[in-house]
Amino acid sequence: MVVAGNLCFSCWTNISPIYPAMSKTKATSRLLVNYPEPYRSEILDYLFKPNFGASLHILKVEIGGDGQTTDGTEPSHMHYALDENYFRGYEWWLMKEAKKRNPNITLIGLPWSFPGWLGKGFNWPYVNLQLTAYYIVTWIVGSKHYHDLDIDYIGIWNERAFDINYIKVLRRMLNHQGLQHVKIIASDNLWEPISASMLLDPELLKVIDVIGAHYPGTLTVKDARLTKKKLWSSEDFSTVNGDMGAGCWGRILNQNYVNGYMTSTIAWNLVASYYQQLPYGRCGLMTAQEPWSGHYVVEAPIWVSAHTTQFTQPGWYYLKTVGHLERGGSYVALTDGLGNLTVIVETMSYKHSKCIRPLLPYFNVSHQFATFDLKGSFSQIQELQVWYTKLGKPSERFLFKQLDSLWLLDSSGSFTLELQEDELFTLTTLTSGRKGSFPPPPKSQRFPSVYEDNFNIDYPFFSEAPNFADQTGVFEYYVNMEDPGDHRFTLRQVLNQRPITWAADAFNTISVIGDYSWSNLTIKCDVYIETPEKGGVFIAGRVNKGGILIRSARGIFFWIFANGTYRVTGDLAGWIIYSLGHADVTAKKWYTLTLTLNGRFSSGKLNGKTLWKNISVNFPENGWAAIGTHSFEFAQFDNFRVEASH
Repeated sequence: MVVAGNLCFSCWTNISPIYPAMSKTKATSRLLVNYPEPYRSEILDYLFKPNFGASLHILKVEIGGDGQTTDGTEPSHMHYALDENYFRGYEWWLMKEAKKRNPNITLIGLPWSFPGWLGKGFNWPYVNLQLTAYYIVTWIVGSKHYHDLDIDYIGIWNERAFDINYIKVLRRMLNHQGLQHVKIIASDNLWEPISASMLLDPELLKVIDVIGAHYPGTLTVKDARLTKKKLWSSEDFSTVNGDMGAGCWGRILNQNYVNGYMTSTIAWNLVASYYQQLPYGRCGLMTAQEPWSGHYVVEAPIWVSAHTTQFTQPGWYYLKTVGHLERGGSYVALTDGLGNLTVIVETMSYKHSKCIRPLLPYFNVSHQFATFDLKGSFSQIQELQVWYTKLGKPSERFLFKQLDSLWLLDSSGSFTLELQEDELFTLTTLTSGRKGSFPPPPKSQRFPSVYEDNFNIDYPFFSEAPNFADQTGVFEYYVNMEDPGDHRFTLRQVLNQRPITWAADAFNTISVIGDYSWSNLTIKCDVYIETPEKGGVFIAGRVNKGGILIRSARGIFFWIFANGTYRVTGDLAGWIIYSLGHADVTAKKWYTLTLTLNGRFSSGKLNGKTLWKNISVNFPENGWAAIGTHSFEFAQFDNFRVEASH
């Protein structure tokens, strides 16, 4: 028999508790906003509603910076130096929906990219420290002023260099604006060099409240512990949300504290609401990538989260008696200091709990018995609720199932668990746990084979058109005040300079849409080049890459340019030229482009007249439809239509 630990009330540590949470970040909720009701609200309930599903304690969002951040771009609240708009994108909406369900949820903002004007010609956000700090503070102030959202923590620059003086400037500016309550987390990268820098600089040590590391593999470093600051795994998980992802999540939620004293673990990403063929498809706590059908899947990581989130809260404390089980697995225990107790035990196997990173050293888990003794005032506990998850074969699989209570009346506070591999137990004094559910959502369907959008919306609720996923640049609804005719309402690419990038953004702007399996299709769109001489736009089909790989995207791209030429290329970058020639095109005039792809052949029309035809294209065989511009330039699109046969 394995004695797993004596849980003693006098042994709780004054450390802020685990906040298993999520980091929405990186354009991963793009398709969620387009879901019809009631399905959109159901998805949000599974994520945020207390004692229902994942019941998340933290929501961490990207501060949109106009650049590619893994699966798309998110718009900045300040595209240009004198521009401020706090209704772009969907992050404020998402935070409000989270707060609506859980007013106590903690909110974190973190930038990935920054608008280009902050760099003064350099791809660097620290050229003018005051200006960048001002930009971040406006986002925090705007969140409160326009949306009544209090941001609790702010980050520096995701997985990129930090600047010590910038962190100090940011703290001073926050204080000057009356935002003393907003805490700073740094550096959302590795434990070093931020920890050593803090130990060498008393002012830096004072202004940073939390050290956040990404994918720490459940381990911290000595310098981080010496700072005596809260230690968080501020981005983790990032694994396909089947049983392997659930096992990864269950293991690190416990072991990030057991091994590394991390009191918060934040999953990237919240919900897989982006086209699955983009990088890291289905690496969310649940899947909601079909707004056109309403279909979604409540994946196992939702219920693994619930084992911790439904039975602890921010402000609870870890007991000192946490650790590893003798034959593999781990256990943690937490209390609210008022007599409540939650014990979480996991026995995730090596084979079924590998996260996407870092490499997991081999370990063994086998059948065992674990005995727990409740001491001190915990010995008075008479009953513990039991919640159980078993991952693995469908016949043996249970997700967040409530078992019979454990009665401790005659046991002197002692109980024994029989443990197999790939199990998760929560034993708790709290009786509020619940496995929430809704009627099954609609069945999965492919993206409509005929799809059109004329962008005729007077007061759009979201700034971006449904289902378009911007991969470089930002495409927004636009109203032509001086055009009372057919093109009063359009979709406009609004960036006129390259952002300070986080990833390898393309040198052209592009937004993709549709079904990745599309092969034979006709795309038709009205286009308007705004830049004389140098401007250009395209429509495309069979686009085969997106996200951080967008720069190397292949496909069939039909371009027209303001200098009176056209091109047909096999890639976004324009290296593979199939055809080029003269076209009767100029800036500031509307044209209709039509691209037809049928088997190995393609053809294109300008204003209904064939411009080129029967060009042979062998690769790629399928992909998304797309629109875009030649450079970071203003251009407009209208009356988009695609007709496809798979």
